[in-house]
Amino acid sequence: MRLLIKLTIILIITLTTQPLSVLASEKDAVSVIIEVEGDPEKRKEYLQTYFPYVEVVATYDKLFNGLALKSSPRNLTEMGSLDFVKAVHPVRTYKALSAKSKETAVTPYNLNNTTYTGKGVKVAIIDTGIDYNHPDLDVNYVDGYDLVDLDDDPMETLLDQGIPTLHGTHVAGIIGADGEEFQGVAPDAELYAYRALGPGGSGTSIQVIAAMEQAIRDDVDIINLSLGNSVNGPDFPTSVAVNRAVKLGVAVVIANGNAGPADWTVGSPATASKALSVGASTYPEKTPYLYESFLDKSIPLISMAGAPEWDFSRDYQIVSSNEDKLYGKIALIERGNKIPFYEKAKVAEEKGAEAVIIYNNEKGNFNGSVVNQQNPIKIPVAAVSKKTGQWLLKNLEEKSFYMDTKYKEVPSTIASFSSRGPVTVSWDIKPDVVAPGANILSTVPNGYASLQGTSMAAPHVAGALALLKQAHPDWTVGQLTNALKTTAQPLTSANGMLLDPTLQGMGLIRPQAAIQTDTILHEPLLSFGKIEQGNEQKTVDLTIENTTSQEQDYHFIIPDQEKGLRWLLPQEVTVKPHSKQTVQVKLDVTSNWIEEGIHQGYLTLNSGSNSFKLPYLFLNKSGEYQKAMGLEFLLKPFSDDTFVYRMYLTEELEHVAVDLYNPHTLIHEKTLFEIEEPVVGMNEGFLDEKEVEVSGQYKVLITLTLKDGTYDSYLTELEIKK
Repeated sequence: MRLLIKLTIILIITLTTQPLSVLASEKDAVSVIIEVEGDPEKRKEYLQTYFPYVEVVATYDKLFNGLALKSSPRNLTEMGSLDFVKAVHPVRTYKALSAKSKETAVTPYNLNNTTYTGKGVKVAIIDTGIDYNHPDLDVNYVDGYDLVDLDDDPMETLLDQGIPTLHGTHVAGIIGADGEEFQGVAPDAELYAYRALGPGGSGTSIQVIAAMEQAIRDDVDIINLSLGNSVNGPDFPTSVAVNRAVKLGVAVVIANGNAGPADWTVGSPATASKALSVGASTYPEKTPYLYESFLDKSIPLISMAGAPEWDFSRDYQIVSSNEDKLYGKIALIERGNKIPFYEKAKVAEEKGAEAVIIYNNEKGNFNGSVVNQQNPIKIPVAAVSKKTGQWLLKNLEEKSFYMDTKYKEVPSTIASFSSRGPVTVSWDIKPDVVAPGANILSTVPNGYASLQGTSMAAPHVAGALALLKQAHPDWTVGQLTNALKTTAQPLTSANGMLLDPTLQGMGLIRPQAAIQTDTILHEPLLSFGKIEQGNEQKTVDLTIENTTSQEQDYHFIIPDQEKGLRWLLPQEVTVKPHSKQTVQVKLDVTSNWIEEGIHQGYLTLNSGSNSFKLPYLFLNKSGEYQKAMGLEFLLKPFSDDTFVYRMYLTEELEHVAVDLYNPHTLIHEKTLFEIEEPVVGMNEGFLDEKEVEVSGQYKVLITLTLKDGTYDSYLTELEIKK
C-alpha cells in the first residue's frame, strides 16, 4: 500500500480590505477563486453593487479570467445561480520549498562565466518577500508589492508578525545580489519582489496568481517561483497562469520540488507545460554517514537547515532522547506532527546532546529545518528514514550502541532531495534543466546563510536567463529558454553513464555556451506519451533553429536496435542561415515485447563538431505513480449544507471508493462516497449534509478498481468539519 500525500487547503486567508458589517467573521470565512465570462472588472462592480457582503479579494485579467472572493458559505449561497460564473476553484496552499544548510557553501556568481551582468533585465521574485535594506540588495531592488497584507511593502515576515521568513531574500541574492564581496548570478539585474507567502513561508493560490498578475503589469522579463505543492499533475488555475504568462512573453522559472529521490515526485506548478522547471545539482563534496564496523552498517545522514555541519572525528553512543541526561551522546528522536523539529532538537541540546538524529514516522526520507535566528541550534541535526530509525532503536535497546562518523567523496551529481519526473497525465519530462542547489551561500535578513533545495537551483536559472536577455535583447522567450536547454551539459554517473532524463532533463545549464550557441533546439525534451495498444507509432516534432549566417547540416545517430522499439529518424537536415526547420521524430513501439513502466534515454543529434543529447521518454501501459491524489472534502462554495469532494485521477479507472476509518481503533466507520464513472483529471461530486453524517478526523482508504479488474489503494487522512 502506498501513501497518498495529503493536500492541505487553506480556507481562511489574511487578505482584507475595508471591513463591511455583514462580512463573515474570520473563523467562518471561506475563500474561493471563480472563473468568469466577460470582463472581470465589470463582474467585480456587479458583485460590489448587489452583493456587498461578499469581499472581492483580487481581480485577475492577465493570466486568469476571474475573481477571488471571501465570505461565509451562507452569504455566498445566492451566487450559485449567477450565469457569468463558469467554474469555482479551491484555494490551494503553496510553500517556499524547504531548504537545509551546511557550513561549506558555494557562491552563485561561480556560475557566471560570461561578460554579462543582467543589466536592464527585470526579474520578479514571487516568494516570502525580500529584505530590501540588505546592503547587497538595496541597489538592485526596484519595486514590489505585498499580496499578503495588500500594501507596497514586500518585506520578509518579521518576528512580531508571526513565524519570520528569509527564503525570498536568499533567492533574491542568488539572482542579483551586488555587494563588494558577494554577488549573485546577474548582479546588475533589476529586482522586483512580490510577497505571496506569509508567516512561515506559506501562502495560497490567490496570492500567487495575484503576484504573477502584478509582475506582468510591472512589465517584468522573468518570473522566479521557488515554491510548490506535492501534487504531480495539472494544478488549475495556477498552472494556467504560468502558461499564459509565457505566452505573454515572460519566462517563468519554477523549482521542481524537494521530494526526491523517487520518480514521479515533481510537484505543481513545476508540472506546467510551459514552465522552465529546475532540478538541483551538487558540487563535489564530502558527505557524512554513520558506520558500525561489527555489523558493517552504513547510515547516510540528511543535514537539517539551521544546524551546524555534522563533523565528528570519534564515535558516540546513540540513545533515546527520553533519557534525562544526554551529555556526550547522540539523541534519537521520532518525527511527529505536533512538535516542531527545532523544539525537539533544542530540548536534546539543553540536555547536553552532541547531536540529534530525527527519524521519519512514515516511509522514505525527508528534509527538515531547525532554523531559528534568535536562538539557533548549536549542535548538528540530521534526518534519516523510518526504516533506519527502527534499526537504530532495535540496536540501542539491546546494548550500549556506538557509531563512527565517516565521510565519502561525492562527485557533482543530482542532489538526493531533487524531485524527479515525469509528470502524470501529460508524461512530460521534468525537470527541464538542473542548476546548483546544494549548499548555496546567499543573502538573508541581516546577513548571509548557506541553504539548499531546488529553491536555490531555480534562481540560478533565472539569473542565467537575465544574462542571456542582456546579450540577446531581441530573442523571444522560446529562444532564451531553449538556448539554455540546448546547451546544457548532461551529467553522468560514476561509471560514465548518462543520468536518466527524469533526474536532469537536458542537464546542467551553461550560460556562456547558451549565449554563444549557433543552434537552438525548440522543445528538445521528447515525450512520446503513454503506449496503451499492442503496437503504436508516436511522433514528436522538433524544431531546429540556425542562429548563424551560414547554412548548417544536422543528422541523427541511429540508436542501437532494441527489441520492441524502432526509431524512424529524419535523414540529414539542412537549415538555412537565421532560419528554422521542423522535423518529425517517430517511434514504433511493440508494447508486449518490452517491460511496463518508464522507458527513457537519449537521442544524439550532430552538427559539425557539436553533439546534442536529446532526452526521450515514453510510458508503456502503466507505472509506479499515484493514480489518485489531492483528495479534498469541504463545504461547497456558496452553501452551508452541501459538501463537495474533489480528487485528481491520473488514468482511466472503473470505480473509486473512499472509506473512513476511526484513526485510533481503525474500525470502519462508513463509505464516504464512490465514483461510478471516474475520468482522467479532476473528479467532483456533491453530498448532502445528511448523507455525510460524521465529523472529525479520520483515516481514509481510497480503493481504485483498474480497467483490468485489479485493485490499487492509498491511505491518507481527512478532517470533516460541519
